[in-house]
This record gives sequence, structure tokens and C-alpha cells, in this order.
Amino acid sequence: MRALIVDDEAPARRRLTRLLATIEDLEVVGEAESGDEAVTRIAELEPDVVFLDIQMPGLNGVGVVKAVGVDEMPLVIFVTAFDEHAVAAFEVRALDYLLKPVVPDRLRSAVERAREMLSAPLGAATLQQVEAMASLVRIEGPPLTRLLVQGERGAQLLLVDSIDLARAERNYVVLYTPQGTFRVRGTIGALADRLDATRFLRVNRSDIVRMDAIRELQPWSHGDYRIVLGDGRALLWSRRYRAQQASAFELG
Repeated sequence: MRALIVDDEAPARRRLTRLLATIEDLEVVGEAESGDEAVTRIAELEPDVVFLDIQMPGLNGVGVVKAVGVDEMPLVIFVTAFDEHAVAAFEVRALDYLLKPVVPDRLRSAVERAREMLSAPLGAATLQQVEAMASLVRIEGPPLTRLLVQGERGAQLLLVDSIDLARAERNYVVLYTPQGTFRVRGTIGALADRLDATRFLRVNRSDIVRMDAIRELQPWSHGDYRIVLGDGRALLWSRRYRAQQASAFELG
């Protein structure tokens, strides 16, 4: 198991590194001392699990999940004092958390739980983790209704309901609308977390579509679906993302 430690306090990072060194088959692959650095290190190192301090100056732990994107976030074990976010994590019973100072036995228990989730196939446990993180992210605010973009005539506040398709392009997201194409800096995961889930659908690692913009759904290979938008643009709804969202489109 490859772990990343994120904490703005160096003594806390050193203590956790020392404790994790006593656990077999676990490697600390890196550290980050801020939320912004954590976002970069997660993308670079692709750890299996992140020990994430919630309360940090600037971008906090929940902000890190939001910036990386719920779907792209590795397993998270929050390391924090007992605050409202830890309570929320406890209530959803999907995210684990450790109180400072970290106790060795409790740390081992959290690591074992992470191992079990990593060894399980994509399914209920993984979906539970994703939904739990999404519930924490939703604490931060209501869905976006407008987005600041730069157009030919300068800045404008784009109605998100006019976005038919949002597509990841390196450090940017390209927004396709009837009014034209716009590029905004950020990740597709961060945008997905701010959009109304009853109107927008993350269909694969790179694309979000507005559901009302979908013209056709065609069964495709390996459980994927081919989506055709009103403007004729076609893209795939991958089996992985469809499995995560199945409950939103089924009875019972």
C-alpha cells in the first residue's frame, strides 16, 4: 500500500511517518504540507491512501477532495481534531478518521480497513466511499449556477445550464455551449463536485454532460453506452461510472 501524508504541521507528519514505518507492506511515498501541494502530489504519486489533515491554512482537507474530484480521490483517512467534519465522517461510517495525537492501535485498524477496501472489487464499498466524500464536499456550498469565463468580448458569467458538455484538457476544462466554447482552469473532478447531480452526469474520466442535452443512448461494447448529444457529438458512458450512478436511474 502506498501512502501520502498531508499535514501542515511538521511534527505531526514526522509522528505519522514513524508510526506507519512499523506497519508491514505500507510505504510512505510522499508528504505535503499544504492543501495545494497535496493536490499536486496526489496527481504525481497516485497513492493508494491519503492521510489527510482537515484543518489547514488555505485549502483544507475537504477542499483537497473537492479540487482532486471525488471520483479521482484515493482512499482518505482523515487526521484531525474532533470537529464537525470528523463528526460527519463518523456519521456516514464510510470514511475513517484519526484523532491527534494518533494512537498506534487505532492507526493499524484504519490501515487494515483501507486494505480491505482496496482489495475489494469495484462495488458497494467503493461506492460508499465516493458517496461519503461527496456528502462532505456538499457541506461546502450549493451547486454552481453561473461560471466566470473569458469570451471574445471579455469576461462573462456563463449559465451552467447552457453547458452541454464539459471535457478535461490537461489543467483546463473545455465547456461546450450553444454560445460557443470556453476554457476554464481547473479539473473535471472539481467541476463535477460543484454541479447539480440531478442535471449533470459524469460519464467517464474526462467528460460531464448535461442530461437534457443527450439525444440518444446506444448500448455499446463491454457494458459501456454510447451517448449522442443534440449537436451530434458522441462520447462513451463507461461501465465504471455507470455502475456508480446506477441507483439514480433505477427503482428500488
